[in-house]
Amino acid sequence: MCTGRVDLSFPLRAFLQGADGVFVGGCWPGECHYITEGNYDALGNMHLLRRLMEHIGLHPRRLRLEWVAASEGNRFAEVMDDFVDELNAMGPLGEVEDVPAEDLETRLDSLNKMVPQLKLLVREKLQVKVKSESAYEKLYSSAKTQKLIDDLVADPGSTAEELPPYWIEPEKCVGCMICLKKCPVQAIEGGIKTIHVIDQDLCTHCGTCFYACPPRLGAVKKMAGEVIPAAIPEDQRVIEKKGKKGG
Repeated sequence: MCTGRVDLSFPLRAFLQGADGVFVGGCWPGECHYITEGNYDALGNMHLLRRLMEHIGLHPRRLRLEWVAASEGNRFAEVMDDFVDELNAMGPLGEVEDVPAEDLETRLDSLNKMVPQLKLLVREKLQVKVKSESAYEKLYSSAKTQKLIDDLVADPGSTAEELPPYWIEPEKCVGCMICLKKCPVQAIEGGIKTIHVIDQDLCTHCGTCFYACPPRLGAVKKMAGEVIPAAIPEDQRVIEKKGKKGG
Protein backbone atom coordinates (compact mmCIF):
# COMPACT_ATOMS: atom_id res chain seq x y z
CA MET A 1 0.00 0.00 0.00
CA CYS A 2 1.35 3.45 -0.88
CA THR A 3 2.17 5.56 2.16
CA GLY A 4 -0.03 8.24 0.61
CA ARG A 5 -2.95 6.00 1.59
CA VAL A 6 -2.02 6.24 5.28
CA ASP A 7 -4.87 8.39 6.56
CA LEU A 8 -4.37 10.75 9.48
CA SER A 9 -6.79 8.61 11.47
CA PHE A 10 -4.79 5.37 11.11
CA PRO A 11 -2.04 6.12 13.69
CA LEU A 12 -4.56 7.75 16.03
CA ARG A 13 -6.77 4.67 15.98
CA ALA A 14 -3.73 2.47 16.61
CA PHE A 15 -2.86 4.52 19.70
CA LEU A 16 -6.49 4.39 20.83
CA GLN A 17 -6.34 0.60 20.63
CA GLY A 18 -3.29 0.51 22.88
CA ALA A 19 -0.31 0.57 20.51
CA ASP A 20 2.82 1.98 22.15
CA GLY A 21 4.19 3.17 18.82
CA VAL A 22 3.34 3.36 15.12
CA PHE A 23 5.81 2.79 12.31
CA VAL A 24 5.26 3.85 8.69
CA GLY A 25 7.74 2.76 6.02
CA GLY A 26 7.67 4.13 2.50
CA CYS A 27 9.57 4.42 -0.75
CA TRP A 28 12.43 6.89 -0.86
CA PRO A 29 11.49 10.41 -2.10
CA GLY A 30 11.69 10.50 -5.88
CA GLU A 31 11.01 6.77 -6.16
CA CYS A 32 7.23 6.69 -5.79
CA HIS A 33 5.80 3.66 -7.63
CA TYR A 34 2.55 5.45 -8.44
CA ILE A 35 3.94 8.79 -9.69
CA THR A 36 1.69 10.50 -7.14
CA GLU A 37 4.49 11.23 -4.67
CA GLY A 38 2.30 9.81 -1.95
CA ASN A 39 5.33 9.48 0.30
CA TYR A 40 5.42 13.28 0.54
CA ASP A 41 1.76 13.25 1.59
CA ALA A 42 2.73 10.77 4.29
CA LEU A 43 5.64 13.01 5.32
CA GLY A 44 3.33 15.98 5.79
CA ASN A 45 0.83 13.89 7.75
CA MET A 46 3.54 12.53 10.04
CA HIS A 47 4.87 16.03 10.75
CA LEU A 48 1.33 17.20 11.56
CA LEU A 49 0.55 14.22 13.79
CA ARG A 50 3.79 14.62 15.73
CA ARG A 51 2.93 18.26 16.43
CA LEU A 52 -0.51 17.17 17.60
CA MET A 53 0.94 14.41 19.76
CA GLU A 54 3.13 16.98 21.49
CA HIS A 55 0.05 19.15 21.94
CA ILE A 56 -1.75 16.43 23.93
CA GLY A 57 1.35 15.40 25.88
CA LEU A 58 2.55 12.34 23.93
CA HIS A 59 6.16 11.80 22.90
CA PRO A 60 6.36 12.43 19.12
CA ARG A 61 9.00 9.71 18.74
CA ARG A 62 6.24 7.14 19.23
CA LEU A 63 5.32 7.84 15.62
CA ARG A 64 8.09 7.06 13.16
CA LEU A 65 8.40 7.41 9.40
CA GLU A 66 11.34 5.90 7.52
CA TRP A 67 12.21 5.52 3.85
CA VAL A 68 12.93 1.86 3.08
CA ALA A 69 13.07 0.35 -0.41
CA ALA A 70 11.73 -3.14 -1.05
CA SER A 71 15.30 -4.32 -1.66
CA GLU A 72 16.60 -2.97 1.67
CA GLY A 73 15.77 -5.89 3.93
CA ASN A 74 18.75 -5.34 6.19
CA ARG A 75 17.93 -1.65 6.62
CA PHE A 76 14.32 -2.49 7.44
CA ALA A 77 15.42 -4.94 10.14
CA GLU A 78 17.84 -2.41 11.63
CA VAL A 79 15.24 0.37 11.67
CA MET A 80 12.63 -1.88 13.30
CA ASP A 81 15.07 -3.12 15.94
CA ASP A 82 16.00 0.47 16.74
CA PHE A 83 12.35 1.54 16.97
CA VAL A 84 11.46 -1.37 19.25
CA ASP A 85 14.41 -0.56 21.53
CA GLU A 86 13.28 3.07 21.66
CA LEU A 87 9.71 2.10 22.55
CA ASN A 88 10.89 -0.34 25.21
CA ALA A 89 12.92 2.46 26.76
CA MET A 90 9.86 4.73 26.84
CA GLY A 91 7.56 2.04 28.18
CA PRO A 92 3.79 1.72 27.65
CA LEU A 93 1.90 4.55 25.99
CA GLY A 94 1.45 7.42 28.42
CA GLU A 95 3.90 6.13 31.03
CA VAL A 96 6.94 8.30 30.35
CA GLU A 97 4.58 11.16 29.50
CA ASP A 98 2.79 10.72 32.85
CA VAL A 99 -0.65 10.89 31.23
CA PRO A 100 -3.41 8.82 32.95
CA ALA A 101 -5.04 6.21 30.70
CA GLU A 102 -8.49 7.82 30.86
CA ASP A 103 -7.11 11.27 29.98
CA LEU A 104 -5.03 9.79 27.18
CA GLU A 105 -8.04 8.10 25.61
CA THR A 106 -10.06 11.32 25.79
CA ARG A 107 -7.30 13.37 24.16
CA LEU A 108 -6.70 10.84 21.37
CA ASP A 109 -10.43 10.48 20.72
CA SER A 110 -10.75 14.27 20.42
CA LEU A 111 -7.96 14.36 17.83
CA ASN A 112 -9.47 11.45 15.93
CA LYS A 113 -12.79 13.29 15.66
CA MET A 114 -10.93 16.30 14.24
CA VAL A 115 -9.45 14.35 11.30
CA PRO A 116 -11.80 15.91 8.68
CA GLN A 117 -10.81 19.41 9.81
CA LEU A 118 -7.14 18.38 9.89
CA LYS A 119 -7.36 17.13 6.30
CA LEU A 120 -8.91 20.42 5.32
CA LEU A 121 -6.13 22.29 7.11
CA VAL A 122 -3.57 20.35 5.07
CA ARG A 123 -5.39 20.90 1.76
CA GLU A 124 -6.06 24.59 2.26
CA LYS A 125 -3.18 25.88 4.38
CA LEU A 126 -0.26 23.45 4.51
CA GLN A 127 0.97 22.98 0.96
CA VAL A 128 4.57 23.32 -0.23
CA LYS A 129 5.50 24.62 -3.68
CA VAL A 130 8.53 22.37 -4.11
CA LYS A 131 8.32 18.86 -2.70
CA SER A 132 11.39 18.17 -0.61
CA GLU A 133 12.02 16.92 2.91
CA SER A 134 13.58 20.23 3.92
CA ALA A 135 10.55 22.18 2.65
CA TYR A 136 8.16 20.05 4.72
CA GLU A 137 10.40 20.36 7.77
CA LYS A 138 10.48 24.15 7.41
CA LEU A 139 6.71 24.43 6.93
CA TYR A 140 5.67 22.20 9.81
CA SER A 141 8.18 23.65 12.26
CA SER A 142 7.10 27.22 11.56
CA ALA A 143 5.27 29.50 14.00
CA LYS A 144 2.51 29.88 11.39
CA THR A 145 1.78 26.16 11.42
CA GLN A 146 1.84 26.03 15.20
CA LYS A 147 -0.74 28.85 15.37
CA LEU A 148 -2.98 27.08 12.84
CA ILE A 149 -2.82 23.91 14.93
CA ASP A 150 -3.42 25.75 18.20
CA ASP A 151 -6.43 27.60 16.78
CA LEU A 152 -7.92 24.44 15.32
CA VAL A 153 -7.45 22.40 18.48
CA ALA A 154 -8.97 25.19 20.57
CA ASP A 155 -11.98 25.44 18.24
CA PRO A 156 -12.41 22.68 15.58
CA GLY A 157 -15.08 24.77 13.90
CA SER A 158 -12.89 27.86 13.62
CA THR A 159 -12.10 27.24 9.95
CA ALA A 160 -15.74 27.11 8.86
CA GLU A 161 -16.36 30.84 8.47
CA GLU A 162 -13.45 31.46 6.09
CA LEU A 163 -14.12 28.40 3.91
CA PRO A 164 -16.74 27.93 1.20
CA PRO A 165 -19.91 25.96 1.98
CA TYR A 166 -21.10 22.97 -0.03
CA TRP A 167 -24.44 21.90 -1.44
CA ILE A 168 -25.76 18.88 -3.33
CA GLU A 169 -27.10 19.34 -6.85
CA PRO A 170 -30.47 17.51 -6.98
CA GLU A 171 -30.21 16.59 -10.67
CA LYS A 172 -26.92 14.75 -10.08
CA CYS A 173 -27.59 13.10 -6.72
CA VAL A 174 -28.47 9.39 -7.01
CA GLY A 175 -29.05 8.81 -3.31
CA CYS A 176 -26.04 6.53 -2.90
CA MET A 177 -25.47 7.67 0.73
CA ILE A 178 -21.67 7.76 0.34
CA CYS A 179 -21.35 11.40 1.40
CA LEU A 180 -23.99 10.95 4.09
CA LYS A 181 -22.03 8.13 5.73
CA LYS A 182 -18.73 10.01 5.50
CA CYS A 183 -19.97 13.28 7.01
CA PRO A 184 -18.25 13.64 10.42
CA VAL A 185 -20.96 15.86 11.91
CA GLN A 186 -24.08 14.16 10.44
CA ALA A 187 -25.01 17.32 8.55
CA ILE A 188 -26.41 15.48 5.51
CA GLU A 189 -30.03 14.40 5.35
CA GLY A 190 -31.27 11.70 2.99
CA GLY A 191 -31.61 7.99 2.35
CA ILE A 192 -31.27 5.36 -0.34
CA LYS A 193 -32.70 6.70 -3.64
CA THR A 194 -33.53 9.96 -1.88
CA ILE A 195 -31.91 13.25 -2.86
CA HIS A 196 -29.48 14.28 -0.13
CA VAL A 197 -29.48 17.74 1.43
CA ILE A 198 -26.77 19.42 3.51
CA ASP A 199 -27.95 21.14 6.67
CA GLN A 200 -26.01 24.40 6.48
CA ASP A 201 -26.49 25.06 10.19
CA LEU A 202 -24.61 21.86 11.07
CA CYS A 203 -22.05 21.86 8.24
CA THR A 204 -18.49 22.75 9.26
CA HIS A 205 -17.35 23.23 5.62
CA CYS A 206 -14.75 20.48 6.03
CA GLY A 207 -15.15 19.27 2.44
CA THR A 208 -15.46 15.57 3.32
CA CYS A 209 -18.63 15.21 1.24
CA PHE A 210 -17.02 16.96 -1.73
CA TYR A 211 -14.12 14.52 -1.84
CA ALA A 212 -16.30 11.49 -1.01
CA CYS A 213 -18.79 12.01 -3.85
CA PRO A 214 -17.88 9.72 -6.80
CA PRO A 215 -16.28 11.80 -9.60
CA ARG A 216 -18.65 10.26 -12.15
CA LEU A 217 -21.51 11.96 -10.32
CA GLY A 218 -20.01 15.26 -9.15
CA ALA A 219 -23.16 15.98 -7.18
CA VAL A 220 -21.51 17.89 -4.33
CA LYS A 221 -20.64 21.44 -5.28
CA LYS A 222 -18.30 23.92 -3.63
CA MET A 223 -19.86 27.34 -3.42
CA ALA A 224 -17.50 30.31 -3.74
CA GLY A 225 -19.20 33.67 -3.36
CA GLU A 226 -22.52 32.28 -4.56
CA VAL A 227 -25.90 31.87 -2.93
CA ILE A 228 -26.77 28.33 -1.90
CA PRO A 229 -30.02 27.13 -3.52
CA ALA A 230 -33.01 26.69 -1.26
CA ALA A 231 -33.34 23.29 0.41
CA ILE A 232 -35.56 20.74 -1.32
CA PRO A 233 -38.81 19.90 0.53
CA GLU A 234 -38.76 16.33 1.87
CA ASP A 235 -41.74 15.26 -0.26
CA GLN A 236 -39.77 16.19 -3.40
CA ARG A 237 -36.59 14.26 -2.62
CA VAL A 238 -37.55 10.80 -3.88
CA ILE A 239 -35.48 9.92 -6.95
CA GLU A 240 -37.46 8.56 -9.86
CA LYS A 241 -35.95 5.55 -11.62
CA LYS A 242 -36.44 7.12 -15.03
CA GLY A 243 -33.37 9.05 -16.11
CA LYS A 244 -31.37 8.05 -13.04
CA LYS A 245 -28.68 5.43 -13.35
CA GLY A 246 -26.16 4.21 -10.79
CA GLY A 247 -26.55 3.97 -7.04
